[in-house]
Formats: sequence, structure tokens, C-alpha cells
Amino acid sequence: MTMPAPTVTVRMYDVGFGDAFLITVKQDDRAWRMLVDCGVHNQGKARPLLDVVGAIITDLTVAAGPDTRPTLDVVVATHHHADHIAGFSYADWEKVHVGEVWVSFVEDDYDDDARMLKNGLVRAARSLITLTGPARKVALRLAHELALNSLGNEDAMDRLLGRHGKQFLNVPKVRYLPDKFALLNDIRTSIPGVTVHVLGPSRDPDQLKRMNPPKSARWLAIQQAADAESSGETPGGQPPAEPLFDEMYSVTPDEVNDYISEPAKTLKPLKLPTLLDDASEILAAASILERSVNNTSIFFVLDVDGTRLVFVGDSQQGAWDHILQNPVARALVSDPAFYKIGHHGSHNATPREYVTNAIGKQGTYAMLPYGKVWKWGDIPNRTLLDAFTATNTHIVRADAPVADARVQVGPDNLWSEITFTAP
Repeated sequence: MTMPAPTVTVRMYDVGFGDAFLITVKQDDRAWRMLVDCGVHNQGKARPLLDVVGAIITDLTVAAGPDTRPTLDVVVATHHHADHIAGFSYADWEKVHVGEVWVSFVEDDYDDDARMLKNGLVRAARSLITLTGPARKVALRLAHELALNSLGNEDAMDRLLGRHGKQFLNVPKVRYLPDKFALLNDIRTSIPGVTVHVLGPSRDPDQLKRMNPPKSARWLAIQQAADAESSGETPGGQPPAEPLFDEMYSVTPDEVNDYISEPAKTLKPLKLPTLLDDASEILAAASILERSVNNTSIFFVLDVDGTRLVFVGDSQQGAWDHILQNPVARALVSDPAFYKIGHHGSHNATPREYVTNAIGKQGTYAMLPYGKVWKWGDIPNRTLLDAFTATNTHIVRADAPVADARVQVGPDNLWSEITFTAP
């Protein structure tokens, strides 16, 4: 007897500037469900995040049927930015049974490389928060917000990892991905022919170094100088600050100006020495930190009997290079049926090469999780969206979804969803 073709539905919830995707694969009376992220940036909420959490749990409860607990086979937290995980802080999740939780390997406290990288990111974020806390300047306030987002949400991570008394209905198995053993990164689901290929983030030591803010990072050096000044000590001669990252991670003055509405001038409120006295450089540091955390995103392809769906978290250029330079990984992300537009459509997330040379012209559906943040007027990037349109890609925006033969839209635009039938 021939089995019917499986279907896969992607439901994008409109949280605002954040991600929440519920994926359902069905075949006959069997179903497999994955939730990818649940969070929102505090400057870009479309509605209360708890309302979205409630809607997701209600949808799972209805799908489970009477007298059956709501269940997710997998929860993926692509990376620890608050706009991707903050929703998991709510106790409502204690009603939901979860089979497995997948997090980036940088969250594994027993992995030496991961611990070094994460500690560097956290230390940098906390230093930036200290520097910018009382700031009035637009650039510094934005730097403070970026740093807070980069620090993540400990309550959410506690639930995801089953720590400190926080959990789902159960304490699920946790996978730190990608696994060091390559074969374990092709993960079969409970439905035949349905596999998840975890492609990133990279575990390459050289790429890890490029993502880890060095100790001589300028915002750390200035914090040390400020501490010395407040204690009456002389900071002494500081060696020239080395570049924070490879050139691909550099932030130009023009990029900084995209984020602020007034020129950044001398950093007078902090009364710091001339080691670093430009607010734009503090903002640039925060932007680089944000990119570093983005590049720890879990990057995966869901393959449903040949129908491929690409989820990239907030992966940016460095992480994409790791994918596109690998022939096997590049083939998996090429000509997809579905693409989750990375980092809310920012100019530095989806590479031009991917749009023009890999995504194909087969009528890919791309979902854009987005809510307006006035400070970031260039997100989503119009040139990027136009490039998608030129490749015959159908863009579904969370903030303004349009129903068609394949796309359905929920009440009050709470969600929009696409269903594919595997060939």
C-alpha cells in the first residue's frame, strides 16, 4: 500500500520584531511538531508576548484533542537573543510536554570551546550595559538596548535547559547543536522520509575566534580605564586596540548612522579618558557584539521527502560563509520551497550570493518575522526584498500578511501559515 505524501505547515506568529514559528508535519494520522523560537524585542512588540505564548499553547491543545496533553516533539532556541527566546520565561509552558530541546552548542557548559565563547560574549554585553546604563544620547541608548538583547534571558534559558526549578511539563532531552560528530547532525523524525539537517553554527576554531570578542576589545578596555579612574588609580599606557573581528564584521560610520537619528559626539556623561570617547564607537561595539551572538544561531534544513525548508535564525555573513562554501550544505539550502528570512530582513543577514545564485526561481515562499522598530528604519532592507521579488520569491510579512491559494491568515493577523505537500 502506497503511503500518502506528507504535508508540512509553517505557522508564523506575529510577535513583532522577533521570531515564533510552529512547524507541523503530517502523514495519515501521524503528526510531528517543532517550535522554532518564541521571543520579541522590547522595542518592537506587535502585541503582548504572553498573548502569543497563549495562542501557541491553545493551538497545540486543539491539535492534541480531548483529554490529551499539548505536545511538541522539538523546541528549537536558535540563539540566546531575547527576541528569540524571551517567551519561554512564562510559566504557561509547564502545561506542554516537550520531546527534545535543541540549543546552540555555545550553551553547553561542558564544552570548553563553547564556554570560552559564551563567557566572552556575556562579559562584553555586561560591560557595555554598565557603560551605557545612564546614557541620554540616542547612540548610547541604542547600544544599551543591543547589549541587553545580546545578554539574553536567563529565565527563558533555565526553562529550556531544565535548570533552577524551571521546566516544561517534563524535563526534555537537550541537544547542543551542531554535534561534534557529524553523523548526529542529520536527525530523523518520527515520520519516514522527514529529516532535519543541522548545518550551523560552525565549530571551526578559526571561526570561533572571529566571533569571540578579544580581551582587548575597545569597550572592555575603556571599562577597565573607567574602573581605574573611579578608584584613583592610573590606568597606565594601553596597547593599541587590535581589530575586533575580521573585516567582514567591521561596522562603518555609514552603518552606524543608519541606526541613529543624530550625530554621535563626545561621550561626555561618562567622563572617560580619550581611550574611547566617541559614542558611535560604543554603538559600533554593541552592533558587533549583536552580530557575534547572531552567528551562533542554529542553522538547519527540514527535508520533507525532498521538500526543503531553510531556517537560519539570525545568521549573518560569517555564518553563511560556512554554509555556502560547503558543497553538501550549499546543495541543501539551494532551491528551497521555504526560506525563513534571517534577522528580520536586515542588510547584513541574507547574503546577496544566496538570493541571486542559490535560492532559485521556483516560486520559493519566504517568511519575514518583522515588527516596526523606529530606530532601525532600514530594516527590512528594501534592496533585499526587491532582490527576492526578482527571483520570483513570494514574501509573507508577519506585520502585513496577504492570503492567497497557499497562505492562510489568522484573526487579527495573529498568525500566517503556508502548507506544502511533499512531491
